[in-house]
Amino acid sequence: MRNVDPVLSRLWNALREVEDPEIPISVVGMGLIVSLRYDAGVVDIELTFTAMGCPAMDFIQDDIRDRLLQEPDVDDVRIEIVWDPVWTRARIREESRATMRSLGIVA
Repeated sequence: MRNVDPVLSRLWNALREVEDPEIPISVVGMGLIVSLRYDAGVVDIELTFTAMGCPAMDFIQDDIRDRLLQEPDVDDVRIEIVWDPVWTRARIREESRATMRSLGIVA
């Protein structure tokens, strides 16, 4: 049996390249990825958003799917939108907060 940890690590790194289209912060840095699972070529993601009416929801999902499908071990990406836990600013990673502050955005 193959060790999945290196694949998961690559997937997390790939997601760090996917930025929110409104703020130059990754979906990982924004805390939008609730969970990430990988099994036999299939990536399952639980994804949340900052608000139910987020105008970028489709763009972000498409960008996530497109980026992950570039990875050699990925054949399919399934994304489930979840609202529990509710996204709050506390989900933003510290390095992303620093970037936001440097852009004049309150984090």
